[in-house]
Amino acid sequence: MRTSARNHFTGQIAAVKAGAVNDEITLRADGGLEIVAIITHGSAASLGLAAGKPAFALVKASSVIVMVDADASKVSTRNVISGTVASVTKGAVNAEVVITAPGGAQVAAIVTNESADRLGLAAGKTAAALFKASSVIIGVDA
Repeated sequence: MRTSARNHFTGQIAAVKAGAVNDEITLRADGGLEIVAIITHGSAASLGLAAGKPAFALVKASSVIVMVDADASKVSTRNVISGTVASVTKGAVNAEVVITAPGGAQVAAIVTNESADRLGLAAGKTAAALFKASSVIIGVDA
């Protein structure tokens, strides 16, 4: 499958917490990274999501927030992936920041050049990628 989403994580469903309207889905991606998604109960049912089922998660780079000196206990977002900046590629206005997690998974974020400079983002610097569970799209192969 090809998509425009910069962040594509493959793995297996680790848990499904059913709700009346929305379900909380935990995907254990290759490399051990856990991604939490909030999707409608109807979508979870139509995809046949259950623990152990192969699936993938997509997150647009524009939905990822970059933070330095992150304390995951002080933010409301469910997905906080700490790691090391692998690269910063600046454009005219925005920069693409790629953060590598300890297991090797990479998360790409789009931030303004001003933010990249203010945060001192550079290869080798410790940083975290944050994104809300509601920004995650879950899919399965047909």
